[in-house]
Amino acid sequence: MRIQIIIASSNKGKIKEAQEILIQYVVIPIQELEIKIEVEEDQPTFEGNAIKKAETISKQLEGKWCLADDSGIEIEYLNGFPGVCTKRWNEGTDRERNLAIVEKLKGVSKEQRKVKFITAIALSNGKKTISATSSIDGYIAESPRGDNGFGFDEIFELKDGKTLAEITEEEKNKISARKKALEIIKENIKELNN
Repeated sequence: MRIQIIIASSNKGKIKEAQEILIQYVVIPIQELEIKIEVEEDQPTFEGNAIKKAETISKQLEGKWCLADDSGIEIEYLNGFPGVCTKRWNEGTDRERNLAIVEKLKGVSKEQRKVKFITAIALSNGKKTISATSSIDGYIAESPRGDNGFGFDEIFELKDGKTLAEITEEEKNKISARKKALEIIKENIKELNN
């Protein structure tokens, strides 16, 4: 019987990616369990938040494996803002958040618009936890562009000038920070069984 992994996310894109990479496991979105576990993301790093979420939820689910992530962007010109507060600094929609960031960088040259997208993923069985962090570099676009993607994809411009929302899913998968982190988790997953 395949091991079940509860993914602490309702984001369809994240769930799909996890299910595709961890194909030998049964990845189940937490909302399918019809339980609500709130975990305060109060750690100073993305990895710290991912670990806290995975461990807290796994323990509350009596040792069921739990996969959790925390990700966001750090803008060099804004001293790493929004960082670990990426999702929380603005309560609006993804588009509203993106437009607010574009506004903060109005008139700033491309070279000063450098941004790092960081994803940290943790997998816990309540006793042991493994984690991985990955990132990609780019620039904040001057306006949202593209329809493929979610979150910051429409304002995250790659070195070739396209945003993450303007490239195909296949192209995005080749560079995805979340995918890279999930691949590391997949490689190290046996540590949870020892």
